[in-house]
Amino acid sequence: MKNIGTLCPRLEPRRFKRLLVVFQVKNKAPAEVQITAEQLLREAKERELELLPPPPKQKITDEEELNDYKLRKRKGFEDNIRKNRTVISNWIKYAQWEESLKEIQRARSIYERALDVDHRNITLWLKYAEMEMKSRQVNHARNIWDRAITILPRVNQFWYKYTYMEEMLGNVAGCRQAFERWMEWEPDEQAWHSYINFELRYKEVDKARTIYERYILSGGVKNWIKYARFEERHGYIAHSRKVYERAVEFFGEVHVDENLFVAFAKFEETQKEFERVRVIYKYALDRIPKHQAQELFKFYTMFEKKFGDRRGIEDVIVSKRRFQYEEEVKANPHNYDAWFDYLRLVENDADPDTVRDVYERAIANIPPIQEKRHWKRYIYLWINYALYEELEVKDPEKTRQVYQASLDLIPHKKFTFAKIWLLYAQFEIRQKNLQGARKVMGTAIGKCPKNKLLKGYIELELQLREFDRCRKLYEKYLEFSPENCTTWIKFSELETILGDVERARAIFELAIGQPRLDMPEVWISYAKFELSIDSGERLEKCRQIYEEANKGMRNCEEKEERLMLLESWRDFEREFGSDSTMDRVRKLLPEKVKKRRKLTAEDGSDAGWEEYYDYIFPEDAANQPNLKLLAMAKMWKRQQIQEDESPEKSPEAAEETTSPCSCYNPQIHIYIYIYIYNLSELTRARPIQDFEGRYRYKYLVI
Repeated sequence: MKNIGTLCPRLEPRRFKRLLVVFQVKNKAPAEVQITAEQLLREAKERELELLPPPPKQKITDEEELNDYKLRKRKGFEDNIRKNRTVISNWIKYAQWEESLKEIQRARSIYERALDVDHRNITLWLKYAEMEMKSRQVNHARNIWDRAITILPRVNQFWYKYTYMEEMLGNVAGCRQAFERWMEWEPDEQAWHSYINFELRYKEVDKARTIYERYILSGGVKNWIKYARFEERHGYIAHSRKVYERAVEFFGEVHVDENLFVAFAKFEETQKEFERVRVIYKYALDRIPKHQAQELFKFYTMFEKKFGDRRGIEDVIVSKRRFQYEEEVKANPHNYDAWFDYLRLVENDADPDTVRDVYERAIANIPPIQEKRHWKRYIYLWINYALYEELEVKDPEKTRQVYQASLDLIPHKKFTFAKIWLLYAQFEIRQKNLQGARKVMGTAIGKCPKNKLLKGYIELELQLREFDRCRKLYEKYLEFSPENCTTWIKFSELETILGDVERARAIFELAIGQPRLDMPEVWISYAKFELSIDSGERLEKCRQIYEEANKGMRNCEEKEERLMLLESWRDFEREFGSDSTMDRVRKLLPEKVKKRRKLTAEDGSDAGWEEYYDYIFPEDAANQPNLKLLAMAKMWKRQQIQEDESPEKSPEAAEETTSPCSCYNPQIHIYIYIYIYNLSELTRARPIQDFEGRYRYKYLVI
């Protein structure tokens, strides 16, 4: 308010108050359309508010005015240079102005002064040299280009301009000399091609070939391909093929490239050398990784479709699969399934040396952990290798070496593989080397006796009809595993077949006398053995064996095994016994009952209940109350069924039915209640209290 009053001292107080009211802003909210500085400038440009009038034109009429003009311009340029001498554009404008006045010496002096300021400025050198060339000062231009390429040899533009100038002047030798100086700096490929094209413009093919020889040593695959195509384009087919062959040898298997082989194959295809093309593709596919050979597969397939037969197309597919397997086994050498697929492929379509090489690579990947589960797939590589050598290559000595190497590799102290021992022994038998086979099996049993090994050795001797050896092997087998009931049975069967009944019976007697051999199979086999002997006492002896077996197995924890013995006895009596003997066995058969037991989880928590079947044998004294209970329950069940099947009764009879039945016995009720309370898992029955407070057991499960 004081400022406004100071600025406007002549305003009357009333008028001043009115003016304040006008200047007050009532709505201080931002406007809907905001004005930016950019918009103000754009509008000013559109309205040409800042357009300056052009300077007046000056006409020079005499030399004095011209000199005055030159003096003023030079002074202006010099002042600009003095203000900032590092701005090269000021120097260039100054020099170009002098050049426009045909003051070449002055322009040259300005350029030299500018080069003293910044000799690495490319534009300065180019403008300087162009000025000399425009003014036809050739030697001066050569001098400038020579200085430029000496100071900045990596600026290709200088070299291009220099060589172009020399060629336009017809100085071929000078141009070639400039190119040679340029090539000493090993420039990019375009520079080499410029040199080669220069020589070709003057029909110097041999010199161009020499340049290519220098060029390919410093370049990649593209340079070799261009060199070969250069030879092909000029009709030197043998030279072109030689270049391709040298390129393949030069890059080797480490830096090999699919583009080289594709170009080589296309070259041979144009020369109608189809077999050469096929060999080139196969050679390349054997050495290039799959992920780098996509184009190679593509062109190989196209070639076979055009010029090959069905076999050739299949070869392409096989090669592709082979590359795929190579990548898989390289990614994970212990992926034995991939090795199996790879071997199956090469076995069908490769020579033995290639297959052996793949097998050797596969078996070299030994499992890192000496646990049998890690070796189960690996050991089949050795087995397949041995079978391939024996059946496909038919090389017994190599097969023997494979088997021996595999057995030397397996850690027999921790685990072994009976299969490979048996296959080795069977191979020796096929080679009519019986002593070698027995030596293999003897070594196997000595190092790592196993049931499968002993059983396989016995079967081997049985096929050879060496029964004395079989007896000795059975004896060793029983010493190693006396609880194996199958071995006792097979041993006795062998003696039975040989007609030595006493030895067979003695074997059975030894078997049933073993404390760890509490199994019904031996007893049943013993009984059948006695039954098979043609004598008058065979039935009695058989029945006696069953009796002894039943007595011996009363304390057996596995009730199913005891039941199996009784069922075998029952079948015997059904076929050869009488009614009395049949009833005798029938009374020994157990009752099958369903029970429930409580399950407990690993952490000790309750896991619920499960149902299972149990057997209650009548001979067991502890089960007598249970059998009595079951018998009474069955009787009650039958009575309930009979009452349900009887005709309709009078209301009095119906009322009598709802009341406690006549078979109800308090003593039985107490027994059932106690039994269910203590052994609730025996049955799912629960005492259901009816409306009169009595217990009924209608849902008893037997």
